Amino acid sequence: METKKKDIRALTKEQLRQFFVEHGDKAFRGNQVYEWLWQKSAHTFDAMTNVSKETRQMLEENFVINHIRVDQMQRSSDGTIKNAVRLHDGLVVESVLIPTETRTTACVSSQVGCSLDCRFCATARMKRMRNLNPDEIYDQVVAIDNESRLYFDRPLSNIVFMGMGEPLMNYNNVLKAIEMITSPEGLGMSPRRITVSTSGVPKMIKKMADEEVKFRLAVSLHSAIDEVRTSIMPFNATFPLKDLREALEYWYSKTKNRITYEYVVWKGINDTREAVDALVKFCKFAPSKVNLIEYNPIDDGEFQQASMDAVEMYRSILESNGITVTVRRSRGKDIDAACGQLANKS
Repeated sequence: METKKKDIRALTKEQLRQFFVEHGDKAFRGNQVYEWLWQKSAHTFDAMTNVSKETRQMLEENFVINHIRVDQMQRSSDGTIKNAVRLHDGLVVESVLIPTETRTTACVSSQVGCSLDCRFCATARMKRMRNLNPDEIYDQVVAIDNESRLYFDRPLSNIVFMGMGEPLMNYNNVLKAIEMITSPEGLGMSPRRITVSTSGVPKMIKKMADEEVKFRLAVSLHSAIDEVRTSIMPFNATFPLKDLREALEYWYSKTKNRITYEYVVWKGINDTREAVDALVKFCKFAPSKVNLIEYNPIDDGEFQQASMDAVEMYRSILESNGITVTVRRSRGKDIDAACGQLANKS
């Protein structure tokens, strides 16, 4: 019976070195192969040109490289690029490259589908099939970095975990991927250029704070009133705002990093003065900024973008309370690549 080959990128550098020693080779061979796998993103063992043919054959017999494949690439009229990424088991996730004048941002997925149930998000309507492995997250970033260099003549500058899935429900793999993305043995990116966006899992926010992570935190908030938030994000009943607030206070006390709140204003849901006042109060316990995000409809019309007057009311009240606020225009809407639209329609 054929034994299943092991995914070679699940091995640490030390384990790779050990493998070579056990097979009668020098330990440094493990360093060479590790560099090919991560820094050079080799898709096949044959690509490892400074490794002998016999060694490549031995690797082929023992391991696989479960590389992603960009199945389909769509380009928006505003320059945004969306990738349909096929994983080694045939499942598909989406990732997005968002260009501006000064930078290019990769929006990457962490799960196939999503663990949570936000009613305004297309991804949440797909059932969660599985978590992505660290190398599958890493590969999305490499693919977008290559596209950034090819189409915009510059390397990728920022990464946001705002694609499909709740990153904190795939905690270990997301942190391992970030470790490789920021490692000099991987892509060598600064953790300050990485933002992990969560819908708010208090226990995991505290865990991140304890581990003194260096990347930035964004919270998909959308309401600072429990009943309203639960009606649009039902899991809020399990993780209420009181627990979220306590976790975020803890995060700030440990990291001294300000928190970004992602916030969509919807017609008839949170476009009232009461909703703004609740948000102001919620923002006060730790330094924060608010991104007011344009809503991207997902077909059924239940959620509708609030009027510009309502958005302006939010902006002026937040600013008059000394809270930094940005109004974000959505990118890539024409190819379903905007916030909340990733649903593998292709």
